[in-house]
Amino acid sequence: MIRFQKVKKIYEPHNVVLDNIDLEIKPGEFVCLVGVSGAGKSTLLKMLTKEERPTSGKVFIEGADLDEIRDREIPYLRRKIGTVYQDFKLLSRKTAYENVAFAMEVSDAAPEEIEKDAPQILSIVGLGDKLESFPEQLSGGEKQRLAIARAMIHRPSILLADEPTGNLDLVNSYDVVKLLLKINELGTTVVLASHDTNIVNSIGKRVVSMDRGKIVRDQTHNGRYVI
Repeated sequence: MIRFQKVKKIYEPHNVVLDNIDLEIKPGEFVCLVGVSGAGKSTLLKMLTKEERPTSGKVFIEGADLDEIRDREIPYLRRKIGTVYQDFKLLSRKTAYENVAFAMEVSDAAPEEIEKDAPQILSIVGLGDKLESFPEQLSGGEKQRLAIARAMIHRPSILLADEPTGNLDLVNSYDVVKLLLKINELGTTVVLASHDTNIVNSIGKRVVSMDRGKIVRDQTHNGRYVI
């Protein structure tokens, strides 16, 4: 599904953000990327959506070399990949329904498809009764669930979650984790970047640890993990 082959990212003059990364993620896996701030987790995720490009090395998704994807093809690549962020990135002047609908509109979805699918995905994430609510009327956990609904509306094969619980309390954090696990159980490959050991331990999946741009550990979860 995903492969990084000797990937380096260097910001001039000598800031090495990713250092010779080799990593494979299989279809349907749930992988936790862990490490302190600045370890390279977010940069690694941005490589998959071509927000960042390697200084050297190769990145593959479903066998396709991302170097060979032209700029005009990037929007189609990103429809395969749902992305969730710590700060939600919701449209404050649009309701929950309109936030999801807008994501479909920009991808040229038909109005009848929007009317059918938007309420359905909001119901799946537990927001079926919040269609007309604006982001400011939602709790932190509800905002993140709305962000996940928007990310999943195109039925992507990959979901990237970059510190999605960073702004949430413990209860809402675990609700979001349960939702990510549910999405993974339905077949979506999930890559979660987190520095929260409690969250990582509650998931109990594969853990890839990063430090100063390098992968320093790659393990199947077998007990408590300490970053």
